[in-house]
Amino acid sequence: MTGRISIDLFLTLDGVGQAPGGPDEDPSGGFVWGGWQAPFEDEVVGAAVLERIAGIDALLLGRRTYDIFAAYWPRHLDAIGRHLNAIPKYVASRSPRTLEWEGAVQLGADVAAEAAALRDRHERVHVIGSLDLVRTLLAARAFDELALWIYPVVLGQGRRAFPEGVVPTGLTPLAPPLAGPTGAVLLRYGPGADPTTGRIESGDD
Repeated sequence: MTGRISIDLFLTLDGVGQAPGGPDEDPSGGFVWGGWQAPFEDEVVGAAVLERIAGIDALLLGRRTYDIFAAYWPRHLDAIGRHLNAIPKYVASRSPRTLEWEGAVQLGADVAAEAAALRDRHERVHVIGSLDLVRTLLAARAFDELALWIYPVVLGQGRRAFPEGVVPTGLTPLAPPLAGPTGAVLLRYGPGADPTTGRIESGDD
């Protein structure tokens, strides 16, 4: 089996990925904009999100996102909840943890290598949120798709997906952008060549 590791990030225009789903999701660092994604719900983006979730056969989560999901989804048994509760969950954490969400197991110390090896066990592994884990996977090129859901809002505060010091990573487009009526856009990329530089010429003689 050769599966795929897909990363799904819900981001503002300035790259904030903290607490898109609700005010109490993650107020760490004094973040006051929890639930910023809610005003931009629309049928186009909603259908695309549901389609992607329905295809997941394993979740790969960072510690913080696992805690948020484990506190929420076992109590919400809609179609998404039933699916996420039923599939295996793999959790990246630097310290030993007791994982109470059914089907959850902790990865070992070499997170990037163990995450990459999940391709041999599952067809469609998805990382949702989990910003620290995402940066680890990008640095190790241990991913096959980076799906960025970009929303038309700038917050100026919060945990960003790509802060100062992130490892430079080249990407290549996988599909045309998908735009919803509220202005949210889905961009899908795969691993690409390392970033390079050049000079843009004006074209003047």
